[in-house]
Amino acid sequence: MNGARALLQTLADAGVELCFTNPGTSEMHFVAALDAEPRLRAVLTLFEGVATGAADGYARMAGKPAATLLHLGCGLGNGLANLHNARKGKVPVLNIVGDHASTHTRFDAQLQSDIETVARNVSPGFVRTSASPATLCEDAVAALRAARGLPGQVATLILPADVSWGEGARPCPPPPPPAPAAARDEVVQTIAEAIAARERTLLLLGGQALREGPLRTAASIAAHSGVQLLAEVFPTRMERGAGLPAVERVAYLAELAGVQLAGVQHLVLVDAKSPVSFFAYPGKASDLVPAGCRVHTLSAADEDAAASLTKLAQALGATDTAPPLAPARRPERPRGRLSAPKVCKAVGHLLPERAIVVDEAITSGLMLGVMTQGCPRHDLLTLTGGAIGQGLPNAVGAALACPDRPVLALVGDGSAMYTIQALWTMAREHLHVIAIVFNNASYSVLNVELERVGAQAGAASAKARALFELDAPALDFARLAQGMGVHAVRASSAEDFCQALEYALAQPGPHLIEAMVPESLAGAKRKVLPWLLKSLPSLPPPLARALKSKIAP
Repeated sequence: MNGARALLQTLADAGVELCFTNPGTSEMHFVAALDAEPRLRAVLTLFEGVATGAADGYARMAGKPAATLLHLGCGLGNGLANLHNARKGKVPVLNIVGDHASTHTRFDAQLQSDIETVARNVSPGFVRTSASPATLCEDAVAALRAARGLPGQVATLILPADVSWGEGARPCPPPPPPAPAAARDEVVQTIAEAIAARERTLLLLGGQALREGPLRTAASIAAHSGVQLLAEVFPTRMERGAGLPAVERVAYLAELAGVQLAGVQHLVLVDAKSPVSFFAYPGKASDLVPAGCRVHTLSAADEDAAASLTKLAQALGATDTAPPLAPARRPERPRGRLSAPKVCKAVGHLLPERAIVVDEAITSGLMLGVMTQGCPRHDLLTLTGGAIGQGLPNAVGAALACPDRPVLALVGDGSAMYTIQALWTMAREHLHVIAIVFNNASYSVLNVELERVGAQAGAASAKARALFELDAPALDFARLAQGMGVHAVRASSAEDFCQALEYALAQPGPHLIEAMVPESLAGAKRKVLPWLLKSLPSLPPPLARALKSKIAP
């Protein structure tokens, strides 16, 4: 058995079902071996960033890794942004990168590069170049063990061509499933004592803590002991909707996050990172933890968040407390000229049961959370690493992981152009994905950041803003989608948008709705926002909270 066939059998025995790929010459023996392994299916993408983003979305919903197959260091480089997002989201991905045959590397051919150095940026916990067919499957099992453990991670296995075609390989049995431990008793006791002392305590939930079971336990603790709950700003996967606890997310804008965290005396991290500002700003703190607040870690990323929350609930006597749940409620059907908030309102009005919502709407999605809070239960996937171009590929992977569930991907126009090739894979695989592209002809978030960072410079303003505008020439996403085999329409009114969304939800296969909207934060709103944010610390807390809810509910 050659290395490629043994590798594919090892992966399939370990439960790997999909390989998202954009292969090249060095991967041809792997490609040929796919015919001999019916349990593992390859999904072709036209750009490596789609392959890596799709593997990310698949793992978030399937709860296990898919593989990618990338061509040399250049192919890996093309996929780095969405591997970065997977790394930040603690998502398990098995990254297989083909390399030149070991006998060929000394010639420094045109595509020769240092793949390991490139890979360590997104795969710091596991990078290995397999040295021989005899050890290849052992390397693959080690990579799977690393990817599937807690925290989940991107594990990169570099596969030289001669290791792939070489004989003498043997499949290896799959690694055992991870068995994470719960928080230590003394950690639970310390946190329970802080909560029992009635000092203002906040549980910051992330990762596995945002699934139904842990959410209910955390909400029971909150109801019993008066603690506050927040979710991390960009959850990897969050279960939400009617019948589940409604948990507000930490705001993206640091000034608004400061309002949410003000006065907290004990911050308890549950599979979450201590909150920091997304970027550095002149004269503003990067650490968002309030002065004097003690930070506790109930559950680290390598621990069992659900079991840790259960231990805390038992220590507090909160296990029998019924958690408050979001009531079933939908916004009314929007009407009139289309805007980004009306798109979010329409999604909330029509969102079906068990939908998967991928949110990369940036500024256009500010109202999405509040508009969908009481909708039928759904899963939310977000931009965990901040590298745009995740939304459409994530939707591909989520749809393949859950073929019986509709997937809605809400993306900005600038974001969509990063990985627009994902539409072709949606059409090829006949996936029920509804891509909603907010076309406001702008990198709107960068216009906001230009104001916030204090970099605007009078006469240079027009030149600077030209770098953030996408209107010359205008993008036509409906025609781009149609050219890749996806049914697509443009909508400029709320009535047209609702009709298009109803049709897309009812018809199988991929759809794109291009929402022609103005910027959500533009003109006077954008001018006044920095001043409003700057004033928040000096305002009475109730007024600051009210303003926060108005800007980003």
